Amino acid sequence: MDFALNDEQLEFKARCRKFAREVIRPVARKHDEEESIPWEAIKEARRQGFGGLEAIQRNASDPEGQMQVISAEEFHWGCAGIALAISGSGLAAAGIASSGTPEQMQRWVPECFGIGEEIKLGAYAVTEPQAGSDVKSLKTTAKRDGDEWVLGGTKVFITNGGIADVHVVVATVDPELGTRGQASFVVPKGTPGLSQGKKETKLGIRASHTAEIVLEECRIPAENLLGGEEKLEKKLQRGREGKKSRGADALATFEITRPLVGASALGIAQAAYEWTLEYLDGQSEGGVPLLKQQRIQQTLADVATEIEAARLLVQRAAWMGRNGMPMTGGQGSMSKLKGGDVTMWATTTLMDLVGPYAQTKDCPLEKWFRDAKIYQLFEGTAEIQRMVISRMQARDYGERLGYAAEIAADAQKQAEPVAA
Repeated sequence: MDFALNDEQLEFKARCRKFAREVIRPVARKHDEEESIPWEAIKEARRQGFGGLEAIQRNASDPEGQMQVISAEEFHWGCAGIALAISGSGLAAAGIASSGTPEQMQRWVPECFGIGEEIKLGAYAVTEPQAGSDVKSLKTTAKRDGDEWVLGGTKVFITNGGIADVHVVVATVDPELGTRGQASFVVPKGTPGLSQGKKETKLGIRASHTAEIVLEECRIPAENLLGGEEKLEKKLQRGREGKKSRGADALATFEITRPLVGASALGIAQAAYEWTLEYLDGQSEGGVPLLKQQRIQQTLADVATEIEAARLLVQRAAWMGRNGMPMTGGQGSMSKLKGGDVTMWATTTLMDLVGPYAQTKDCPLEKWFRDAKIYQLFEGTAEIQRMVISRMQARDYGERLGYAAEIAADAQKQAEPVAA
């Protein structure tokens, strides 16, 4: 076991921190207050090889799976909203890569980012008004009409929704089959019937564009069905026959994406912790420096320990996902759950240490506190994560118990002739 980052990862971490400090933080307050898209930060990120095709290639070639969680934490250390604006297109690209054919990947993934100095955006549209974490209840439909698919429905809380050059939309083809009756479709910008609905005004991550998208008799070519017609028909047939398809049990797939969200949350917690240390350094109370007071030391020790513990869960889950190790015990969800909970608790606790100044707009803790809450809500709420972990733990225990029983039975059979 080696818990140390290698030289390449350390150099990459330093580059990410430098970018966060010199590019993201100087414009963070402006875009948070204006709720505006940080185009200058996105463009500079692409220029330096962050957040585009180069980043995807780098992450794919990292055998330990740490590069992506490193950049997520460091960019969120700079500003959560801007970090999401930089990385948001990756969700659409990931959706295309996971479901599309090689030809579709070649065609559409570059459209999520742009080539050269051209900046394009992608959006991944799953969540609906009555179906957030409950993906099986999606109401958006897709119906075949000749050589076209017709999409209808509303998606909510979509990063880059309505402004993206490529929308990847998950829709229901056969409602009776639940998740087995769903498919993903590429809807390009400007497609008739596609429009932006309400742009959300949010508590935190305000530099990240979040909006509804509305699909009204939205017609797209048949070839925009990700994976193709034959793959969909096979999936639907397995569903009708009651057989489990590869996409029916999504727990294992979702587990792989959770560490990235956990790492993102920890970037906020780390920023809040570092700033509080600097703020308290040199201050005193009753002639005693604050950093030498036991009550302050106890709290800071707890914050540091919780952040480090959560980071280890993130790193382990990211390594498991990259190396194809099944996270049957919910290790991915553990990392997301712990990261979000630690960040919300840490920002609140550090504000208590700082006192009344912490709730003013002049204090960075105020923004980090607002940004932190979403990490207990999106990409699966903390409550949903606990349900996933509990169910996966129970299933894993049952499988291990059955395996142990089989071993005991085999041993008994082998022992019987000897006893006789």
